[in-house]
Amino acid sequence: MTKHRCGWCVGDPLYEAYHDQEWGVPVYDDDKLFEFLILETFQAGLSWITVLRKRENFRKAFDNFDYKKIANYKQAKIETLLENEGIIRNKLKVNATVTNAQAFMKIQDQFGSFSKYIWNFVDGKPIQNSIKNYKEAPANTELSDKISKNLKKRGFKFVGTTVIYAHMQATGMVNDHEVSCFRYNEV
Repeated sequence: MTKHRCGWCVGDPLYEAYHDQEWGVPVYDDDKLFEFLILETFQAGLSWITVLRKRENFRKAFDNFDYKKIANYKQAKIETLLENEGIIRNKLKVNATVTNAQAFMKIQDQFGSFSKYIWNFVDGKPIQNSIKNYKEAPANTELSDKISKNLKKRGFKFVGTTVIYAHMQATGMVNDHEVSCFRYNEV
């Protein structure tokens, strides 16, 4: 018998593996939260599968998502990134990655960790939704609006409410697995 998965991932082995192993699993590790945040910002206006297929290229290009290194990128490194055909070469998004790494570290300084800051918005535990069909999941919520606004106030770029809601889904702040999906109760 095959496992029932959320409809959005069915049919693509990479999508299914991401869904089965990562999507919606609560992430409290700052390094992983930063990786997802960067990938989500590059996804803005594109499909997630496009970013997922380039994930390893992003990992190599951005020093394994090491925000301490990224925060200190100089113009020469940015130019190299913009020539890298393995990633999404959007100048605004590449520059935003450097800005976001700097803002990320400021939040760590203020709150002790980015995880403490971001998870505080949901009192440290995932919101359990009851989605019957993935098409019913919202693109944004009042909470993603609030987080987006707060991040922007702190200097982050490309963190609109839809990007933030996708980040919340990916990092398990909200469980938007379909209730019939085998992962719903697991996460």
